[in-house]
Amino acid sequence: MKDSLKKSLQWSWIIAVITLVLAAIFAIVSTSILSGVSWGIGMFIVFLIVLMGVFFDTIGVAATAANEKPFHAMAAEKLPGAKQAVQITRNADRFANFCNDVIGDIAGVISGTASAYVVVRLSLQLGYDEGSSFQFLVSVLFTSVVAALTVGGKSVGKTLAIQYSTEIIYQVGRLFYFLEVKLKITLFNGKKRKKNGNKNNKRK
Repeated sequence: MKDSLKKSLQWSWIIAVITLVLAAIFAIVSTSILSGVSWGIGMFIVFLIVLMGVFFDTIGVAATAANEKPFHAMAAEKLPGAKQAVQITRNADRFANFCNDVIGDIAGVISGTASAYVVVRLSLQLGYDEGSSFQFLVSVLFTSVVAALTVGGKSVGKTLAIQYSTEIIYQVGRLFYFLEVKLKITLFNGKKRKKNGNKNNKRK
């Protein structure tokens, strides 16, 4: 088995386990929070979950769009977070996989489940039985709004991520710098090959 395929399979198993754990945590936390609030606050929480998915999707796209060359210049000036930003761009595939697929997809699933819970709570509060026509109409309307916000938000996020990829990833790098220096949490240990574009630039 080729090393690249073996590493890919190992990463797939790791990310699957991480997704399982995070999905369970998000589901438990969101259910616990929603169970003690009104439908209005529950709706606000659903929108926050959607916003979280859009936010991480934007960061993931920015990582794939960013070029590591500007971060080398920042690192030469010893700007905090520049080295971490380099590591993010060098591991853009895995970073984007985590942000877009893991957090983004979990947010999508949880927002859908939370939406159904809010609709049921609203219907019961207004005196309509579960499974009534009113509940069906509200469910369709609320689900459509959540879907529209998710897709529209991600569309805007992708545009911003491509245009401001360097600025976005540098801010993420600063966060990673804080985690490493203050909390001693290192998210990227090993170095990965530079992107092909950077290799070609060095050969010229």
